Amino acid sequence: MEAKADEIGDSIFRISKCMPDVLPPEELTYNQFPIPADEPMPFHCGHRKQFSNVSTAVAKILPLDKLRWISFGHLEADECGAMNEWLAASPLAEVVHGVVGCRVSINAMADRAPRAPSGGDILDLGGKRIQFIDTPHVPHGRDAGVIFEE
Repeated sequence: MEAKADEIGDSIFRISKCMPDVLPPEELTYNQFPIPADEPMPFHCGHRKQFSNVSTAVAKILPLDKLRWISFGHLEADECGAMNEWLAASPLAEVVHGVVGCRVSINAMADRAPRAPSGGDILDLGGKRIQFIDTPHVPHGRDAGVIFEE
């Protein structure tokens, strides 16, 4: 099934990909959130094997080679599985994630060094300002976090 791009709010986009075979007979939908800005960022990378499908949908909103930041909520295949594929498609991009995630896993997994903001740091995307907030074990995993857009 093809990934679908929707504007769910004013300049707030969601890429959704239904995966009917993940939990049969139920379907499971994965979502990514491209953030348009001067320094654009997708939040959630998706599965590695779905990169082609998801990146095609994201490219309708953001030019992939202009991505500056890549982020996700925690380390798991559905959220960061395609991290290195995004880095390869986006030569200027850096992964931005919490300190624990970077120290425990991302430093070893990412093809380029990540940025690990300290608590309270604001990342100015140019037109949008975000803060990565560590939320240990919420939804799960010590590395978990969310982003807050001012």
